[in-house]
Amino acid sequence: MGRMQDKVVLISGAARGIGAQIATRMASEGAFVFVSDILDDQAAEVAAKITADGGKAESLLLDVTRELSWQVAVDRVLNIAGKLDVLVNNAGMVLAQDFEAVSLEDWQTMVDVNMTSVFLGSKVCAPALKQAGHNSIGGSSIINISSVAGLVAAPNDPLYAMTKGGVTLFTKSTAITFANKGEPIRVNSIHPGFIDTQMGEQVMVAQAKRLGVDDANEMRALAKQRHPLGRLGKTSDIANAALYLASDEAAFITGSSLVVDGGLTAQ
Repeated sequence: MGRMQDKVVLISGAARGIGAQIATRMASEGAFVFVSDILDDQAAEVAAKITADGGKAESLLLDVTRELSWQVAVDRVLNIAGKLDVLVNNAGMVLAQDFEAVSLEDWQTMVDVNMTSVFLGSKVCAPALKQAGHNSIGGSSIINISSVAGLVAAPNDPLYAMTKGGVTLFTKSTAITFANKGEPIRVNSIHPGFIDTQMGEQVMVAQAKRLGVDDANEMRALAKQRHPLGRLGKTSDIANAALYLASDEAAFITGSSLVVDGGLTAQ
């Protein structure tokens, strides 16, 4: 029996990077994962790989900024799997620009992807999560992927920090809201440091530009130095954290911010 045996999980932004690794990890522990993304072809590839490796997965087309898209996705999950135990709000984007250079249109796009998506996912999935939670030892689980930028200053992208700070407090607030109502949904956030992904590369490039560094190897070395553990994070580091929060092992954890940053914010 895996740690997620028979649990049904919906993950946004799961076509690549952290989301894809979370899907793969949870499926390896017995979960039925729904790999959702606006990049539907890539999401289908992730689901196919999981299935080929003996796991259970389906892909879903999901535009996280549209309420109707969320509803269609949840309806499909319920039609196929009959329930929903875990929601991972993972979809996100970064601008990595000086905030004075950002257009209102670009700002609104990031707000929609980083914040509106978390609101919509939580709202639309809540009824199904409540129902499933009554039949689980640890209740149902919402996991919001925030960032260290949701905890401390992000001088390379203050606007990104604003959105992730919003996710951090929305997590705590909804956790207490559900608990006060006696509803069996735990809500927690994960705060990655620099993770070796496409988005992580964007952030490193912005950091290097601010420091006047052009060499890619030097850029990565500087990023590693910022983490006391001396390396960049791996997608598996975040996936393991998500696995724990989604499992019944975390039955007494809600409203928490799990920092996975190699010691970056402890300095």
